[in-house]
Amino acid sequence: MQFPESWLREFCNPPLGTQQLADLLTMSGLEVESLEPVAPPFTGIVVAEILEAEPHPQADRLRVCKVSIGAAEPLQIVCGAPNARAGLKAPLATVGAVLPPGEDGKPFKIGVGKLRGVQSFGMLCSARELKIADEHGGLLELPADAPVGQNIREYLKLDDTVFTLKLTPNLAHALSVYGIAREVSALTGTPLVTPAIAPVVPAHDQRLPVEVQAADLCGRFSGRVVRGVDTKAKTPQWMVDRLARCGQRSVSALVDISNYVMFEFGRPSHIFDLDKIHEKLVVRWGREGETLKLLNGNTITVDAKVGVIADAVQVESLAGIMGGDATAVSDDTKNVYVEAAFWWPEAVQGRSRRYNFSTDAGHRFERGVDPALTVEHIERITQLIIDICGGEAGPMDDQTLALPKAEPVTLRVERAAKVTGLPLTQPQCAEVFRRLGLQFSEEPGRLTVTPPSWRFDLKIEEDLIEEVARVVGYDKLPATPPLAPVTARVRPEARRSASALQRAVAALDYQETINFSFVEERWERELAGNTDPIKVLNPIAAPLAVMRSSLIGSLVAVLRGNLARKATRVRVFEIGRVFRRDPTVVDGPLAVAGVAQPLRVAGLAYGGVAPLQWGQKERPVDFFDVKADVEALFAPRKPVFVAAEHPALHPGRCARVEVDGRAVGFVGELHPKWRQAYELPQAPVVFEFEAAALLERPLPNVEPLSRQQSVWRDLALVVGEGVRHDALIAALRADALVRQATLFDLYKPAQPGGGLAAGERSLAVRLELLDPAATLTEERIEAAVAAAVERVQAACGARLRS
Repeated sequence: MQFPESWLREFCNPPLGTQQLADLLTMSGLEVESLEPVAPPFTGIVVAEILEAEPHPQADRLRVCKVSIGAAEPLQIVCGAPNARAGLKAPLATVGAVLPPGEDGKPFKIGVGKLRGVQSFGMLCSARELKIADEHGGLLELPADAPVGQNIREYLKLDDTVFTLKLTPNLAHALSVYGIAREVSALTGTPLVTPAIAPVVPAHDQRLPVEVQAADLCGRFSGRVVRGVDTKAKTPQWMVDRLARCGQRSVSALVDISNYVMFEFGRPSHIFDLDKIHEKLVVRWGREGETLKLLNGNTITVDAKVGVIADAVQVESLAGIMGGDATAVSDDTKNVYVEAAFWWPEAVQGRSRRYNFSTDAGHRFERGVDPALTVEHIERITQLIIDICGGEAGPMDDQTLALPKAEPVTLRVERAAKVTGLPLTQPQCAEVFRRLGLQFSEEPGRLTVTPPSWRFDLKIEEDLIEEVARVVGYDKLPATPPLAPVTARVRPEARRSASALQRAVAALDYQETINFSFVEERWERELAGNTDPIKVLNPIAAPLAVMRSSLIGSLVAVLRGNLARKATRVRVFEIGRVFRRDPTVVDGPLAVAGVAQPLRVAGLAYGGVAPLQWGQKERPVDFFDVKADVEALFAPRKPVFVAAEHPALHPGRCARVEVDGRAVGFVGELHPKWRQAYELPQAPVVFEFEAAALLERPLPNVEPLSRQQSVWRDLALVVGEGVRHDALIAALRADALVRQATLFDLYKPAQPGGGLAAGERSLAVRLELLDPAATLTEERIEAAVAAAVERVQAACGARLRS
């Protein structure tokens, strides 16, 4: 909400300076985001009138002007503005005047100059030179009745400040200058000036039939016909200036009047071209397939969830949001219909966002606009139309169907004192409500407030407590630390915290990234194999249209961003939630029906296995480097890596990771086709796991030290190329006596021979044998080794190498 301070002070003028007023508003919950002067500092500039404007004898584009500033003799001014002409009134910087600072930040002082041999005793100014507007089409033209010689700051009321408020959604009553003045009056006790709006006497009896078919859309509809208006009339400068200082550009007299009353009283309204309306107006919900061309030029399609104003032929307006182009006023308009209505906030909320735009009217109606003053505000608009554009008003039409019911809200004084920490009394609370204009009744310890029509936010007791606190003053609240029982939540010892997991991944030389949960649909289809992702109804950007079901796409995007900045080595990870459809999920405090939101951990490694250094040879990171990182993250648990396939990963360099027989994620190299599709110089290695599996941490299992010594035996086993290492080790360790089996050598001849056939290889394995209860004899050792050989022969087709 933006407005000039001078306008506010016309309604309520407390004995406070500008900064004090801003501080008061901020400390009452109406945050002042910025204070901007209407014009920068300058001096010595007055209203002047050009008496003569003759061509310069030495320059075609210059004129030599005789200018009056009310002194005995006119001044000679050389001017190059194209609109310099006799009879024009414009600002004149006299000799000694100081103009606003230029681009170098230094003020510019006016002296006696000479242009092409002709002296100039001052400078006629444009709006841009005074830095009060961006227009630079020539001199700033002032009205014909501007008093010659008057200081321009005084005449244009430039000693003013523009306030910009950042309002929360519950402060709809402060979306007008009068509404803010009402707050200032309550906060300071300064009287509030409420303008008297006199009814306009009808000059004819013409009415426009209006049929309200949807009481759940429109609770009250008021309007009147005004005939014989001059739409080419010029908007008064005072109104143009006030609208500009509210951030609104002047359009035409009728549009400006409607906007002016909206900023003045918070009442959005609409003015129809009466002659373009077919027979009548109908207020109803839209119908499937109906279209409407709006004032902004967009053509939209409405449905049964959007409110409209239609006539007997077509839809003419989007209810409470924006008018239609078909009935817009123009220079040819002669007769108008002025409308002001109460639209239910629920019927307006979110509608403009469906069509990707927002309006001042929609912003106000979706928060709530006072339904009690539609007639008074039409009277105000009518009077302004007659004063500026002329015309004759007809009788007022007013239909009231259903208005918000003000439900009483009770404030317990003791409760208010406890919540605020202030020693509040019942008379104090009553005085606050009285100053705010709230009707209330009293009984010992309680005040029951009936919210007025303009306060849509007063629903519960806490709302009233907030009103008391902000009027009494937030600065009065005691700086007392809150007192509350602190109950420690003990995390099970068998589970580590998410922050500990973050530190563990970071300790492996990965840097954490945080990415959007909504991603490109292409990532889901290609990297997650998800053909039916959850779509975002209103994406912040067109590509980010779906919710992610995998973290891999986000990490690949991070990699591409780093490569675009010439990074050669990238190691990143993310801990975040993914979203997938799951009909078994039900609604809950942290759940949405039909959507599973598990926490995942994913990482990506690209480039060298280590930073460039002298002590280690440079080589690219590979599957086994990242496999070692994964094993370190799961330690002391031992994950099992099983060859598998994944939509994002290389078919021959991908493994499914299992823990305790349960699949918990994947690790592997990015698929070559995606490396090429995403324009990566080489394939990164990625992993992604369920966070729950990594957060689990088994407790230590304490065992006494064995009194017996271990025995080691080495075996050379010949196996086929297809035998997996983990299957071989599992077969060897199937006996309780075999404590450990470790592969320490692999031999594969270039040509068949040495006891090895084609497609065979020799694996050297060391067995550790131990019986904690008894010393192992040679017979038991030999038997255990022979049994181990038999097991691997049966399970893997292995034999002892001769």
